[in-house]
Amino acid sequence: ALRLTRDPASCRAEHVDALRRAGAKDEEIHATVQVASYFNHINRIADGLGVDLDPGMQRDASTS
Repeated sequence: ALRLTRDPASCRAEHVDALRRAGAKDEEIHATVQVASYFNHINRIADGLGVDLDPGMQRDASTS
């Protein structure tokens, strides 16, 4: 999820193979990619439109 978020063009088949060797099933890998991609997409839309955070939420300092 981190690689997909920070540098999606660097994702390769060998990364998926490493996840499989670590015990992840294809369905789990697929779900992780789908969820991470969706949140990245929605966050970019919100950032691009200047949408403010809900009251009580704070922005992650590492993304500022």
